[in-house]
Amino acid sequence: MIRSKFVVTLAFTALGIGAASAADLAPYGYTKAPALPYAVYNWAGLYVGGHIGGSQTNQNWTNTGNTTAFGDLTPGQGFAQHGAGVFGGGQVGYNWQASNYVFGLEGTISGMDNHGTASNNVFGARDDVFSWRTNWMATITGRAGFAVNNNLFYAKGGYAGASSHMAVSDPVTGSGWDTRWHNGWTVGAGWEYGVTQNWIFGLEYDYAAIQTKSYQLGGPAPGVYSFDAKPRDIQSAVARVSYKFNGPLVSNY
Repeated sequence: MIRSKFVVTLAFTALGIGAASAADLAPYGYTKAPALPYAVYNWAGLYVGGHIGGSQTNQNWTNTGNTTAFGDLTPGQGFAQHGAGVFGGGQVGYNWQASNYVFGLEGTISGMDNHGTASNNVFGARDDVFSWRTNWMATITGRAGFAVNNNLFYAKGGYAGASSHMAVSDPVTGSGWDTRWHNGWTVGAGWEYGVTQNWIFGLEYDYAAIQTKSYQLGGPAPGVYSFDAKPRDIQSAVARVSYKFNGPLVSNY
């Protein structure tokens, strides 16, 4: 009888210890798997490309020679015109990227055919025929933008220069022409989209303000055709395609 009680007591004790031990065991904690990196577009690197679109030149020129004896413009008289046409060329640049911010330097050279004519009819319908043409433009600009993966929104600004040509045809006093390089500045804005890690498509608008230069168009009498002229501003809108070198994916968490 004593032996039976001892066995029963030992069994209940063992069960109690097991239950207490099970209660003391904490459930296994859940460990979140580490986040996997995802690929973001890398805008950094050297790129080259081309652009094409349209532009408009607002041209001003003012007579500075006293040629009223020839029936020409008096000093201070002149013309203001605008001409538009196809605008296209190439670009080369380099971007640096810090998080979503992109900074860069870019150079462009573009040809255009913006032109116009004006006539002085004092001595007849074809007395003096003045013509002008903006031939090409070059820019060196800084760029700053904000990237949303493979979309880049940016602004730009810096130096702009343009080549301008003026000519006169006059059956009375003769004809002449002159070409000058005008310095100035430009600002613009655009959007680019990374189609692949190397190919980039974009749209851009630019405004350039250009300085005044003095033109001497010649003729037999010195100073017959003297003008202060400027392509007052050149506005352009283009589509761009660029190829970017060294374009690996960048991991982010």
